[in-house]
Amino acid sequence: MIKKKIIFLTGTRADFGKLKSLISITQKSKKYEVHIFVTGMHMNSVYGSTVNEVIDSGFKNIFQFINHDSIENMDRTLARTIDGFSHYVNQIEPDLILLHGDRVEAMAGAIVGSLNNILVAHIEGGEISGTIDELIRHSISKMSHLHLVSNIEAKQRLIQLGELKKSIYILGSPDLDLMNSKKLPLLSVVKKYYDIKFSHYAIAMFHPVTTELDNIKDHVKIFVDSLIDSNENYIIIYPNNDIGSNEILAEYKRLEGNNKFKIYPSLKFEYFLILLKNAEFIIGNSSAGIREAPYYKTPTIDIGTRQRDRGSGKSIFHADYDADSIANTLRLSKIEKIEKTDQSFGAGDSDKMLIKILNNKELWNTSRQKIFQDLDWMTD
Repeated sequence: MIKKKIIFLTGTRADFGKLKSLISITQKSKKYEVHIFVTGMHMNSVYGSTVNEVIDSGFKNIFQFINHDSIENMDRTLARTIDGFSHYVNQIEPDLILLHGDRVEAMAGAIVGSLNNILVAHIEGGEISGTIDELIRHSISKMSHLHLVSNIEAKQRLIQLGELKKSIYILGSPDLDLMNSKKLPLLSVVKKYYDIKFSHYAIAMFHPVTTELDNIKDHVKIFVDSLIDSNENYIIIYPNNDIGSNEILAEYKRLEGNNKFKIYPSLKFEYFLILLKNAEFIIGNSSAGIREAPYYKTPTIDIGTRQRDRGSGKSIFHADYDADSIANTLRLSKIEKIEKTDQSFGAGDSDKMLIKILNNKELWNTSRQKIFQDLDWMTD
């Protein structure tokens, strides 16, 4: 039996967490030869050189590619990734390229795949990202042949974008595969590894909003001021390496020497999950507050516009870029009792669902020629 060749492309700590269970189950299968193209933030020492996490996971066939030019030039990063990935694809000759999310690395993978008539599958298309990420996410979907979405709402958005219904599969959010895993480390082990002495703590993650760069300094100052004023203990994780991240990191220097704060470039994904599960709350504008936190019933204080309209569960509390708004929302999150786990993004079995999808012979015959699908009302 000739194995189907699959390339997983990962550019960030976050998307690797989404892909990890999918890489694991396909590499264990006798039907597939799996390769991993590692690039982006993984290769940047400023953000913790998380390529080491990929290597430490024990996966085979890992290829490393440095693509970053400058966070000020996302277009150049895209161009460099296209060039590097194109040469790699030419060497591997895959049957399928599997991508996740809304980063320029994933866009590069979709461009290379579609222009070379290679099947491209996109995980978590059809979602609302905000900022430039949303444009990138929908662009990736339009260049992908197969769609592995989180829920019915995402499927409906892809249908609105003219995608073929039978090419859309509801996979759930693959990071939940790890979240409900019994193999996650003990909290005591994680705290010892990262030298965290807090008995109670919250997690803070604040990313640049690329369409609001004129206000980034003011926004992050309000954010940091609010953290200090709250008098809570915080585990802070560096932002994504988008334009505007330098301003955030500069503001974090105010926290150096403050024993209420522990700041990390990155955390191992499973370790992050345990810290999130046991946190008092998560604050900032990370998708982790929308996707992962509700699963653990951890309250989210979501600030600003980055995740607007992406989540509205009972554990999610929205605040403006305003100190009073943040303080009031924080107080409300402590009062509100959260009793039910949010499973609107699946039940933690995406890996098994992926294997079932890939084992469908019809999938491999999917046409590389895409045709825009009009909505039913347009043909009445």
